[in-house]
Amino acid sequence: MKLNTDYLQKKYGKNLILRENLSKYSWFNLGGPADIFFRPKDKDQLKEFINEIRKDINEINILGAGSNTLIRDTGVKGVVIKLGSKFSDSRLLEKDTIEVGAATLDKKVADFAKSNGISNMEFLSCIPGSIGGAIVMNSGCYGSEISEILQSIKVIDDKGLEKEIKNEEINFYYRGTNLPKNYIIISAKLKGLLTSKQKIEEKQNLLIKRKKDSQPSQIKTGGSTFKNSDGTKAWMLIKESGCDKLYVGDAKISEKHCNFFVNNGKAKASDIENLIDKVKKEVQTKTGVNLELEIKIIGEKK
Repeated sequence: MKLNTDYLQKKYGKNLILRENLSKYSWFNLGGPADIFFRPKDKDQLKEFINEIRKDINEINILGAGSNTLIRDTGVKGVVIKLGSKFSDSRLLEKDTIEVGAATLDKKVADFAKSNGISNMEFLSCIPGSIGGAIVMNSGCYGSEISEILQSIKVIDDKGLEKEIKNEEINFYYRGTNLPKNYIIISAKLKGLLTSKQKIEEKQNLLIKRKKDSQPSQIKTGGSTFKNSDGTKAWMLIKESGCDKLYVGDAKISEKHCNFFVNNGKAKASDIENLIDKVKKEVQTKTGVNLELEIKIIGEKK
């Protein structure tokens, strides 16, 4: 990395931190430091920063709410960008269409849509994380996916230019898209259906109850660890393979939902990753299914 960090730190002040520990930004509460951690004050500063670093950095890591990310103990070489409050606004564009900043939490988007009588976004109240990450992953649950309500996104590309990309220009697939890794989503337009607020609230409460009944909460986890495989639930494959009681150090599998891996208090990121590898190998041996990760693992591997 050839970046002049002294120059960058002087220019961006408190918005740029060297060797920032990332564990506090992760739901697992795990992870080492980032070489450069940047929180832009607005999109203009973000554009400027990308232009400053683009010739010296090949990959930029975007950290959302940290809900579906495992950060390795050794930390992240290069740059980690986290969008803050300037990227979490919500506004009504039309009666059935809203625009939300990429850092807006999914639950807040669902609540904002409900307050404006817009349905079909209730499922977002059950997805941890922020809208930017949800779009990149094509997140979904209970029969709905974000691709179904997305109209367009605004991004900052790897040259620091702002672009709008329409839904039909994106290739969505199960828990993923073809969006370039170095594109930073800054906002999204979402369209639903006008419905009574009472009906929306009833549906939202039903989904939230369904989630609470089947998934763990108030624990250090990264959400669903593996993608479902060809219509078969990942948790079923884990259970059928006898992996639901496995652990590595203080990394264990949730008793409530065995596709949720947990930092039980003193685990290292390497414990979680080793447990993932252990389960993946066992499931393949027992069932022939090669489980794919749904969580994102970032950082240098020892």
